[in-house]
Amino acid sequence: MFIDLVKQRYSVRSYDERPVEKEKLDYIMECVRLAPSAVNFQPWHFYVVTDKEKLQAVKSAYHREWIQNAPCVIVACVDHNVAWHRSADNKDHSDIDIAIAVEHLCLAATEQGLGTCWVCNFDAVLCSEVLSLPENVEPAVLIPIGYTPNTEVPQKKRKGIDEICSYL
Repeated sequence: MFIDLVKQRYSVRSYDERPVEKEKLDYIMECVRLAPSAVNFQPWHFYVVTDKEKLQAVKSAYHREWIQNAPCVIVACVDHNVAWHRSADNKDHSDIDIAIAVEHLCLAATEQGLGTCWVCNFDAVLCSEVLSLPENVEPAVLIPIGYTPNTEVPQKKRKGIDEICSYL
């Protein structure tokens, strides 16, 4: 059941150094490719970074020790020139679109026995330089991905359904 997959996904901050198989990364990226986006504009590009030198450069944009063992980091980027903008107020929907795609990525990785973590508190300017991104493309999320030595899923602390939902 889908709820079982959702319950298994959590923010992993400890990784084995063994590499993630290309077939698993391909499967995950196929799940990302199928994610919905506003007006189907798909204003994204994902950089799957496994090359040791490039990986270290990307990791340098986030100053936490735990990311260092991740054998792969996927950089989710948005292209603001491609994103749909709501006509009433010109709201850019790229952040919404990338969030949907990244959660597809995280759930697909969980299904494949891999751990992930959303990282948004990173140096986006440095990351842009490392990847030589054009000005209109923004790195929005770093997603370290890999096998985790911890097999126990921590208990989730979430608000109760009555605190987040109202039936009208």
